[in-house]
Amino acid sequence: MQAGRTESFDDIYLDLSKQSGKCRLAESGLGWKVSGGQTFTLDKAEIISAQWSRAARGHELKVIARNAGVVQLDGFRQDDFDTIQKCFKVWYGVELIQKEHALNGWNWGKSEMGRNEFSFAVRNRPAFEIPYTEISNTNLAGKNEVAVEFSLPADGEETGTNGHLGGARSKGRKTGGATDQLTEMRFYIPGTETRKGKKKDDEDGEDDENAEEEGQEQNAATVFYETLMDKAEIGEVAGDTFATFLDILHLTPRGRFDIDLYEKSFRLRGKTYDYKVAYENAKRFFVLPKPDDMHQLLCIGLDPPLRQGQTRYPFIVMQFKRDEEVNIELNMTEDDLKSKYNGKLQPRYEAPIGNVIAKIFHGLTGKKLFQPSHDFTSHHGQSGVKCSIKANEGHLYCLDRAFLFVPKPATYISFDNVAVITMSRVGGAISASRTFDITVSLKNGAGEHQFSNINREEQAPLESFFKAKNLKTKNEMDLDSGMMAAALVDDPDLASSEDEVVANDRGSADEDDESVDEDFQADDESDVAEEFDSDAASSGGGSDAGSDAEMEDVDAGGDDDEEDSADKVERPKKKAKTGK
Repeated sequence: MQAGRTESFDDIYLDLSKQSGKCRLAESGLGWKVSGGQTFTLDKAEIISAQWSRAARGHELKVIARNAGVVQLDGFRQDDFDTIQKCFKVWYGVELIQKEHALNGWNWGKSEMGRNEFSFAVRNRPAFEIPYTEISNTNLAGKNEVAVEFSLPADGEETGTNGHLGGARSKGRKTGGATDQLTEMRFYIPGTETRKGKKKDDEDGEDDENAEEEGQEQNAATVFYETLMDKAEIGEVAGDTFATFLDILHLTPRGRFDIDLYEKSFRLRGKTYDYKVAYENAKRFFVLPKPDDMHQLLCIGLDPPLRQGQTRYPFIVMQFKRDEEVNIELNMTEDDLKSKYNGKLQPRYEAPIGNVIAKIFHGLTGKKLFQPSHDFTSHHGQSGVKCSIKANEGHLYCLDRAFLFVPKPATYISFDNVAVITMSRVGGAISASRTFDITVSLKNGAGEHQFSNINREEQAPLESFFKAKNLKTKNEMDLDSGMMAAALVDDPDLASSEDEVVANDRGSADEDDESVDEDFQADDESDVAEEFDSDAASSGGGSDAGSDAEMEDVDAGGDDDEEDSADKVERPKKKAKTGK
């Protein structure tokens, strides 16, 4: 091939782009450009390897680059293979390998961890490849099962495309523009795997007994998980951690996690699941005192939310004891504290653990810590009100610009989105209701949120807060009170208090005296006596006389105990005769 010559190919798609462009191979490297857009270039020194295979739009040239990672060029014809192979061999010194994909549909095979992508091979043919940039998280879902989660766009409008490159997919967002997106894949990996340790060059070999064994048996799923974590850079290097907090109780997602704080992200490490969260995805931080005077909550609002299978967690809710103090020194230099964080972080902390973690988050992210509004104090002098969403109990906090319900389901409602707040009573008898409900209706018909079983003592503080924040309210409780007053006028018997009603219902249940009721009238036919008395089955004609005789025996002190015992033995026979 002559020096300075170039090879051009039309209708080529870069990284699943929407528009096709022209791909050009030159001695200095390769380039791609869409009409009216920018040019993508790759220097020949960046090219590590290349692969040729069938793809969606014909044949694909996949290039593994040092910094750019996986570069996909799709739309070539089969006749282009010889030309491209010569260009790569002569100009770039790279052998273009032709690979055939496995198309038999088997779901078992071997995994291979490459430099930039993970591949799954069936009979030594790749079934599929996944670039590490598309993997957002991985977890040990079971003893022999590993879950791999894929990157998703932050919201429904984000497509992850680059408009200047014809809609080419950016790294970590290759599925962003698709209607249906693959979110998770699980691998079952049975058995054990031998992990080789480092060998020492000692001639005698005696010291090797105390060193690492040459072959160490380990769970194969664990080896796969740890290797993928390292390749996909999900867990950052332990030496880069600024601070670590162990065994922190989380209410959402439920469990205990270790917290590792890094420069640009933090990681939650649990027994089953691990999560890595970038600080840019942590939108809000809330420090909330729990109304039990013993605990403190730290809530972190996330967008996009955490995913655990098909469950999404838009909030992380941590719980700390208020009197539990911690003494920790940050793994930072003084220059970093001054230059990067402008004095927002201290080199050493000694305070309650909840406050320390909140302050470190504030320093690393630069985001405000929200606290309950000073305009609201509950009847019991607390910042939160106990209530429930459906069957889930929790606490509703009134912030300066929003409502926040925690822990599950964590619900954030901005005052800007509130149309009207309706207070109403529920339950059977209105006079006996000790609680009420709050229904927050959103603007533009966006739905509503109902908070139930709020103590009636909290009505006045909540109404005062709603008024102070200029929130439109509707009190249906006044209407209920008017209906109740009208009912009391019509029927004075309803005017009895709740305690009196309870006392009347109990009757003589509070009497401890077990003496015989002298006012008992044996000739009164009682449903209770007929249901529970042993003579109930034989009650009918002549039963009144028998009852009178028994009462006379009781008044006489029960002198004929033996005859009474004999009657008790014979009573089942009377029931049997009656049944016939």
